[in-house]
Amino acid sequence: MLRLIVASHGRMAQELVESSFMIFGRQEGIEVATFGLNENPTSIKERYQTILARMPQDDLIVFLCDLFGGSPFNAAKTFVDDNPKRFGLIGGVNLAMLLEAYMLRKSDKTMAEIITYLEEVSRYGVNHYESGDYDAF
Repeated sequence: MLRLIVASHGRMAQELVESSFMIFGRQEGIEVATFGLNENPTSIKERYQTILARMPQDDLIVFLCDLFGGSPFNAAKTFVDDNPKRFGLIGGVNLAMLLEAYMLRKSDKTMAEIITYLEEVSRYGVNHYESGDYDAF
C-alpha cells in the first residue's frame, strides 16, 4: 500500500489533510509532520523516523512537502537517497495532488510512476479562470 507523509512549515500540512478528508473522507496510512518556528531541521527528521517506525517495511511511502528545498523537504531527502524504490518526495503539495495520491494508494505503480503522475496532476490543479471560459458549474 502507498502511504503518505504530508509535511510543512507550521500547520499547513495538518489543515491540508483535514481539508482533504472533507472531500474524500478519512483515510488510513496518512501521517502529518509539522515543522515549528523554534525547531531545527534535526527535529523534523526525527519526527519522520518516529512516523516511519509505525509503517510496514514493505509499503511505499511518499513525502508530500510544502516547499521544494525547505527544511521538511531537505529532511526527507535522506530517506529517498537511501531507498529510492520505497520512498518518493515532492515539494509543492496542493490539495489536488493529495486527493490524487489517495486514489493511487492501492495501485501497482512503481515509485517513479507515482511521482511523475502526482507532479502532472498537481499542475492541472493550478489554473486561472476568465469570464466565460468554463461553465461546467
